[in-house]
Amino acid sequence: MSFVPGVPKIQIDPDIVFLIILPPVLFDAAQNTSWKALWKWRRIVSFMALGYVMLTATVVAFAACWLIPGFSLPHGFLLGAIISPPDAAAATTILKKIRLPKSLVAILEGESLLNDASSLTVYRFALTAIISHHFEWPQAVGNFLLISSSGIAIGFVFGLLFYAIYKWLPTTANLNIALSFVLPYIIYLTAEAFQSSGVLAVVTGGLFIAYQNHHIFSHSSRLRSNAVWLAIIFVLNAVIFFLIGLQLPCVTAGIPNITSATVIALLITIIVIVTRLAAGYISSLFTAFISRYLSVSANHAGWRNPLIISWAGMRGVVSLASALAIPLFLTDGVPFPFRPLILYITFIVIIVTLVGQGLALPWIISSLKPESLPCTKEDEQQILEIESLLITTAVEKLDSSYLDAIQENPILRNKLDLLTLKAGIYQQFGDDAEKKAQAFAMNGQFKKIMMQIAKHQRNQLSIIRLKEEFDDDVIRFIENRLDLDEEILDENAE
Repeated sequence: MSFVPGVPKIQIDPDIVFLIILPPVLFDAAQNTSWKALWKWRRIVSFMALGYVMLTATVVAFAACWLIPGFSLPHGFLLGAIISPPDAAAATTILKKIRLPKSLVAILEGESLLNDASSLTVYRFALTAIISHHFEWPQAVGNFLLISSSGIAIGFVFGLLFYAIYKWLPTTANLNIALSFVLPYIIYLTAEAFQSSGVLAVVTGGLFIAYQNHHIFSHSSRLRSNAVWLAIIFVLNAVIFFLIGLQLPCVTAGIPNITSATVIALLITIIVIVTRLAAGYISSLFTAFISRYLSVSANHAGWRNPLIISWAGMRGVVSLASALAIPLFLTDGVPFPFRPLILYITFIVIIVTLVGQGLALPWIISSLKPESLPCTKEDEQQILEIESLLITTAVEKLDSSYLDAIQENPILRNKLDLLTLKAGIYQQFGDDAEKKAQAFAMNGQFKKIMMQIAKHQRNQLSIIRLKEEFDDDVIRFIENRLDLDEEILDENAE
């Protein structure tokens, strides 16, 4: 659309992208990340989040200096830092559409969540070196450790503070949602004010709140919050890509030779992809080696899983935001050198990786047939075991505490009979895989029929809505209850 005649040229303040878009996107990604999976795969995730970024940034830095006349090494590291981290939102969105072993999904989501901190730190140091014409490695390493640790500490402190607010103040569901949007911005601004990693601070706070979710929020808060956040994050991602896309004519206008720039951008894109593929196999070999001395979750990753993990390195919002955040001018008023070219290369890298690799990923996965890493249970088995435990707990509680009410209340008695029946069915199958499959088939049939019953009830409700004696607010209350019932029955609901 940016090249359609008459479409206005858009100029975005770089600071707005980081401040408005980044905190909620990172916070939402952290909220949907499994802390247990992140801890289980901490070694490979840490190696990827730090090692992959550093390796890619270094390779891109030297390659860019070789390909682009006049391009200095700090400019190369600035470009490498921008295009090295895969995007959390892109990875999560694409992986939801693909049937991939949960272990690989957890590794990819964990990497995309944490690598922003290392890439933005390299970005900050490279930018400082360009502006000040001064850079020292020992100081950079020390600052990196200080920035990362202080960012984690700030996120944890704010997580504790908001935990106390959610836990002990009389908040409502709507207020909880409002506070959940305030939290990432407060964490990010505070961390940046102290020259810490705002990314790591937001991720830490998001992980902490997510882990305490079931202790501090009511069911109403969780249902409403999930619906609101899902829509808001979708809109934020759509808006930022839309607005940034409209800036492309302004970016290309500052490039004297667009053909040469396109060739360079494509070559750097290939270098980025190949470097990540090589890093995947290096990490696989390193894991096999280190397993002789340390306990690791998977000793031998093979070649299929590293290839899939390496190929799923789509770039997205963070790379665009980083490129846009490059200042327009240096401190002496001189235009920032190579800024349009860096922006254009970033555009090309994102288009090729997000669209090209993203569209090819389902075919690669179906062709390679990745293997599940060890020590993981299938979802169906976990669901069966948890449902059995919860149903047994409910039956025991009803029998021990509500016998009188059950004898007087036929509805409660009927509910107890249903729970007892389900508990008996689950328990009699034991560890027999075939009988467990029968239980799931039986449960699936029950849900399918009850979904049809709910649909029939909804049709009846639409008829009742036309009657004058029933108020609309009562109809909406019943409709919401039907929605919740259907949400429970529909396992495929997003």
